[in-house]
Amino acid sequence: MMFQPSQADVRRFFCGVYAKSRTGQPMEAIELLASQWIAEHPEYHAEFADVDTALANMTQAEAGRENPFLHLSMHLSISEQCSIDQPRGIRQAVELLAARREDLHAAHHEVMDCLGRMVWESQRAGRPPDGAAYIACVQQRATKD
Repeated sequence: MMFQPSQADVRRFFCGVYAKSRTGQPMEAIELLASQWIAEHPEYHAEFADVDTALANMTQAEAGRENPFLHLSMHLSISEQCSIDQPRGIRQAVELLAARREDLHAAHHEVMDCLGRMVWESQRAGRPPDGAAYIACVQQRATKD
């Protein structure tokens, strides 16, 4: 069974990781990975610093503002996909894109566009996600400037 955390669970997780990283508390492996991505996004630290506000703002979408919790969730998802190479071929595609961009973080942001499109198309069509199309999207980005 897949773990499907609620929106509140996700917000509590990232706020908890941020608090642990600031106080030097021990962390689980997934928390260490999350803390590394949090460190890459200082523009989101204020959102992660206040769990009560994060939970209160769950229903508010700010126009033109990225959701930091979704953004970090996508970083974790891509990292996990690469670690287990699922869908098969994603690790190589992301590595090629990261090498081409000379920046794993920038590559992840491009992969997020592909991941978001795959999820959106899957939900819209009521079909399982198309891993082959996702990988093809990442590979296409790796081969263009």
